[in-house]
Amino acid sequence: MATTTYTVTGMTCGHCVSSVKQEIGKIDGVTGVDVDLASGLVRVDSANEVSEAEVAAAVDEAGYELAR
Repeated sequence: MATTTYTVTGMTCGHCVSSVKQEIGKIDGVTGVDVDLASGLVRVDSANEVSEAEVAAAVDEAGYELAR
């Protein structure tokens, strides 16, 4: 089990949170996604390591950006 935390920029509301959770949740191996709107922190729990590129692509698909 792996847990990684990312920062996502551009989220402003509950719909933003839902979109990010949904897209990251589609990644193979992801078992949980927790998003804190106020800080922009996104915690991703997974069965194995998930590449940052996969998470960045999912966040982009949701319409937001992974802070680097």
